[in-house]
Amino acid sequence: MAHAVATDVRERPRTWFSTVRAALDRPLTSYYLLLGAAALLLTIGLLMVLSASSVYSYELNDGDSYAVVQRQLQWVLLGLPLAWVASRLPYKAVRALAYPGFSVSLVLLLLTAFMGKEINGNQNWLVIGPLQLQPSEIAKLAMVIWAAHIFAHKERRLGRTNEMVVPVVPGMVLAIGLVVFGRDLGTALVLIALLFGMLWVVGAPLRFFAIIGAFIGTGLTVLVVGDAERLGRMSSFLNPFADLDNAGYQQGHGLFALTSGGILGEGIGASQQKWGALPEAHTDFIFAVLGEELGLAGTLLVVLLFLTIAYAALRVARTTEDPFVRYATFGIVVWLIGQMMINIGMVLSLLPVIGIPLPLISYGGSSLVPTLVALGLLVGFARREPEAARALAQRRRQRSAGLSARR
Repeated sequence: MAHAVATDVRERPRTWFSTVRAALDRPLTSYYLLLGAAALLLTIGLLMVLSASSVYSYELNDGDSYAVVQRQLQWVLLGLPLAWVASRLPYKAVRALAYPGFSVSLVLLLLTAFMGKEINGNQNWLVIGPLQLQPSEIAKLAMVIWAAHIFAHKERRLGRTNEMVVPVVPGMVLAIGLVVFGRDLGTALVLIALLFGMLWVVGAPLRFFAIIGAFIGTGLTVLVVGDAERLGRMSSFLNPFADLDNAGYQQGHGLFALTSGGILGEGIGASQQKWGALPEAHTDFIFAVLGEELGLAGTLLVVLLFLTIAYAALRVARTTEDPFVRYATFGIVVWLIGQMMINIGMVLSLLPVIGIPLPLISYGGSSLVPTLVALGLLVGFARREPEAARALAQRRRQRSAGLSARR
């Protein structure tokens, strides 16, 4: 009897592991993981924008605490249909948009560099009639599709360094330069990470990264040292409490919010720092309010959901036979996960404050809509995997047969 019990105890972990593995091996696993994780992040984002912006919105909109979240909801209602369309577009149609999309993004970046609106020291906003947008957010998606299209077209010639470099590196460096010209170093870092990620996935040699890294590092150092505000941010982020009333104010109060949340948080709506103490509480520093209200459990859930998106997307990239899908998927993962890491690192005072929103969580349509379209592309890639497509077709046939039987 004791031997049987011991044997059963030893077999339980194996049975649990085999159950999880069987679930992960199902044809539609990547598809559902992407849909589920993105939907949960979007829901958490709307709840946190509602909470974090309520005080700010009340003061700015004549007592209306819901004005900001209502605008965010409008962006969601615009982005979701676009994401659905993106998930259904044939690969040929997506690739046909590569050069027009990248060209339009460069034009918008050029207009922003010379005619943009300056907000918080960065000239990265473009006003077109009643619409105010951030072209650098659109450029991220455009750059991924453009680079993936070129690399897929050159698939058999990527063994030569010049084929990897031209025209992707000059084009992306031009876009990065226009962003830097608008003083938006945060977005420039995301674009640099995107450039490095795309080059890595096509097998660029390590010496190439060293050369580009040295060049970019020198340029960023010159830009930081030559600007007193940037230099203050760089020198204060390691210990924001040393200058809490000035350069360390935002990060210091962000850390106050995170530490006061504990394990389970103060509860949704119960943040104290959003009452005027924490600047950009519903945009760049929304993760701090999330940590205060949902605690360590909430912050870990958000990180886990982003990692779930990365895991599901990389499963698709690993199994696909289409080079465009592989390169585009990897580029989107680098963009979203890189931006998530930079934002959280900024809030945790591991990085200086550089004005990067948290994808799907922070307020702002310029970031939300391109992110939803990118996720729509990932969902479309996942549902077109051969086994997933057959499983979906079989389910449609079963539903049709069931409806016919009921009639």
